[in-house]
Amino acid sequence: MTIGLLTCEKLPDLTIPDQQLIPELAKHNLVAKAVIWSDKTINWSDFDYLIFRNTWDYFEKETEFNLWLDQIEQLGIKTLNPIEIIKQNKHKFYLREMEKEGVSILPTIFIDKIEHLNIAEIIPKHWKKAVIKPAFSAGSYQTSVFDTSDIKNTNDEYTKIAREKELLLQEFIPEIQTLGETSFIFFNKKFSHAINKKPIDGDFRVQSQFGGRYTLIEPSQELIDKAQKVVNTFHDKLLYARVDGIIIGTELQLMEIECIEPDLYFDISEGALKRFVTSIIELIK
Repeated sequence: MTIGLLTCEKLPDLTIPDQQLIPELAKHNLVAKAVIWSDKTINWSDFDYLIFRNTWDYFEKETEFNLWLDQIEQLGIKTLNPIEIIKQNKHKFYLREMEKEGVSILPTIFIDKIEHLNIAEIIPKHWKKAVIKPAFSAGSYQTSVFDTSDIKNTNDEYTKIAREKELLLQEFIPEIQTLGETSFIFFNKKFSHAINKKPIDGDFRVQSQFGGRYTLIEPSQELIDKAQKVVNTFHDKLLYARVDGIIIGTELQLMEIECIEPDLYFDISEGALKRFVTSIIELIK
């Protein structure tokens, strides 16, 4: 069986932690190789399965990525996670549906494409700070945090973007700067490990490229159960899901659930890579 580990032009050989998947899968007689999703020379029918891993430019190539997903779907090639999950998860308006299902999310206003953006008209009066970002984005792409006293500048900056893209407007939760963001990682819908990510002083972005600090943690069973509830809203198979949220007291407020190309922190949690490979085998055999 041949498996394509999907990546992007910036990372043609995958990230260093993900490169370990190739020899690990070989132990189970599975031939895996890194393939760039946007490479027009690839014959996708050569693969029995495609696994989304480091496709970290999809949000910069929205039209191309959508067309490519349609192509893979029409060819009938099996993917993990499934194409229908990818199509749903790439656009963060899925959070609105999760809220309807009883999942606690950060206070969020969903803004459809609009000719004349007017943040002042829609933002709750009690919000002191807010975050604005496209619904189709990742890695803090086109993301800004602003004081509500400075709405005009932000409105001017995002007016053009709002004509082309749906936006999320979220209340800024100050605990992100002190408690950080917590990621609960699930393989085949079973909890594997959890990571806390804290930004450097004065920043709100927890990603490592912005100086974020990552720590392996052991959350309470109560919190794991709350993250599991989010994962269980998916009825399809899931090779992986990363539940990202802010823990305030005993409550988990969902920021997003990553089912496309999240970092799974193989290099931080001992045994995570083997658990991931075991889940691949469970789902394809």
